[in-house]
Formats: sequence, C-alpha cells, structure tokens
Amino acid sequence: MEGLHATPDKYRELFPRTAACPRHQVRHLKDRMHVNAVHRKYKVMKKIAVLGLGKVGALAAELLHESGFDVTGIDMQPSADAMPFGIKALNLNNTGQVATEFAAQDAVLSCLPFTLNAALAQIAHDAGIHYFDLTEDVPTTKAIIALSETSKGLMAPQCGLAPGFVGIVGADLIASLDDCRSCKMRVGALPQNPTGLMGYAFNWSPEGVVNEYLNDCEVIENDEVKWVSAMEWLEDIYIDGVRLEAFTTSGGLGTMCDTYLGRVANIDYKTMRYPGHAAQMNFFFHELLMRDRRKEAGEILVNAKPPVEDDVVYVHVAAEGTANGRLQRREFVRGYKPLNVAGKQRTAIAWTTAASVVATIEMVRDGTLPNQGFLKQEEIPLQDFLKTRTGSLYGQ
Repeated sequence: MEGLHATPDKYRELFPRTAACPRHQVRHLKDRMHVNAVHRKYKVMKKIAVLGLGKVGALAAELLHESGFDVTGIDMQPSADAMPFGIKALNLNNTGQVATEFAAQDAVLSCLPFTLNAALAQIAHDAGIHYFDLTEDVPTTKAIIALSETSKGLMAPQCGLAPGFVGIVGADLIASLDDCRSCKMRVGALPQNPTGLMGYAFNWSPEGVVNEYLNDCEVIENDEVKWVSAMEWLEDIYIDGVRLEAFTTSGGLGTMCDTYLGRVANIDYKTMRYPGHAAQMNFFFHELLMRDRRKEAGEILVNAKPPVEDDVVYVHVAAEGTANGRLQRREFVRGYKPLNVAGKQRTAIAWTTAASVVATIEMVRDGTLPNQGFLKQEEIPLQDFLKTRTGSLYGQ
C-alpha cells in the first residue's frame, strides 16, 4: 500500500518538536541537565513502583532493587514466588487508589499493556513524579509528550528494546559520521529452534505484536516523513549465517523521525523473523480479516505459538554516510541469548527489555540524564548507558 506523505513543514505542524535541532542535541541535553541541577526542587529518585510483574516487570523490579531502589511491585494477581521487595495488589481501575499509591513514590515504571499507559502517565504527571514505560504505541507516546510540557518529573516512555535500546544504538552510529545518509534499524525476538510455517513463539506481549503488525509505520524516506503500511518492504538479512526476513512494523523508531528530519535522509525500522513469517501473518490478518478482531487474534496466536525459554534477540543497526570525506558504513550487529540475571536464568527478550529501562532509570537517578520534561531514547549516550550497572549486561 502506498504510504501517506507529509512535507517537513506539515510534519512539524502535526508533531511539534520536543527537543532542540539535532545539530545541537548534545548541547541541548547538557543544558537541560544544568537547568535541572540549578533549579530543581525534586528529591533524589529512590522509591519506585513497578506495575505489572510478568517476566519483564518482575525482572526489572529485581534489577532496580539490586541497584539500590526502594521498590514496590504492583500487580492484580501477585506471584507466589518470593521477591526481595514488597508487593501490593492494586485495582488499576480505581483511579483514587492508584493516585494515592503514586503520591508515595518518586517514580513509576509501567510494564503493563500499552492500552493502560496513557491513563497511568496522566496520574503520574498529576502526582509530580517520574514516569517510565516500554510502549511502542505511537498515540500513547504522543499523549505523554503533551503531558511532559507541564510535568514536574521526567516523562520517559519507549524505554524497552525497540523502541529503546535500538534507538540509542542508532543515534550513536549516526553521531559517528560527519554526514549520515541512512540509518536502518532491525530487531528480532525469536525462538532459537523454530518450528512450523510461522517459525515464531510469542515471548512478547501479544497485544504489542498485533499492534505493531497492523498499525502504520513512520519512516523518513528521501528527506520526507512518510507513513507506510506494516509488514511491507521485505528484505533478507543474514546474521552469523542465519537467514532472516525483515519487514516494516509500527513504533520501533520512537521519536527518531522528529529528531532527525532534515538531517538524515533515510531512516526506517523493521522487525526480523525467520523466512515465510510475513506471508503467514499477512494471510492471517488480511485474508482472514483478523485485523478487525485484534484481541481474538492475539489469543489465537499465543495459543498456537506459546512462549519458549530458549530464545534469541537479534539486533542489526547500520548507518551509512561520510567520515573524514570518505563514504563509510557503521554496523552494530548482535545476537543476545538467555542469561543468568539476578540469580535466575532469563529469556533474552526479558533481560534485554528489562535491562534497557532499568539502565535508563539508573542514569536519571545518577544525574546522567535530565529529570524533567520528555526523554527521547536517542538522547541517551550509548557509552554512558553501557557503563551503568544494568546496562553492562549488554556487553556480556
């Protein structure tokens, strides 16, 4: 399907910038931190509530606890597993109870489905505390950007793997070039031992996967912001001899189109899967019309392809441009597998996602990142991220 085009001027009108011109991005980040340090009345972040204690949420809470935070876990159905922090059962439909809990915290991390995050961010904003989440949903992020204009704390959605870590890597590669003509970001969370025509296992939120497979995708192509259909632009990629297919999916770029419009001529994000997956998903969603029954689609897919323990997360980021007058291609290619983290073996998708958001929270606490306004993932320096206690997991 042909993409919907927007001129740069029209794009800026629709989605106003929340950061300075990219050419001054580093200086802008330092200026924000200086202003925060001089004027803030905000106490050091210590107490944090983690909402949703699934595999990612529970691990993030444990990592935060190990990093010195006073953690409160919140879940409608708390796990019977022993945790080194307190856990509360809280009805998130009761806004008064949620507001009371948030008022006792310095920050909140939502590891819940994206459909809940806009309302939670509003409550965090009203409480004057920091807000973090893992959302890939574009409308949710737009709502949080609006909240950040009057926030007392930091509003930081999109802190997971993609968007999140992949944007941090992409920004680092772009910055390594004097002039960047393209940045291509690809991520795939996959079973190590795929079976069947789909070659997949739903180790990630089914709501999130369905959302990114169906919603339009933001890209920069030839210096224009465009919206293109998901599950298109197929290409082959090889990592360590493994053939993968990559196709457009929604949300993985976060705010990078806003940041790099006018600076990088081509930017796009794609999801990687084993060959044949996109054809199966296009048949399921479009020929069987499951695109109109998203909740049921997620249930069917998870029932058919339940989570596995032996997974792998592939990250492939490449930037092309000139450095010292010569055309260059810079790449960051990794295959992350399960690790023993916080005393337990964790799936690759769980630890990569949890480590990304926890490292970001550590940087805010330690003053490496601003503590007010809106945080773009591409503002986070990769080397500082990797030096954090939790971010160092990416170097193992």
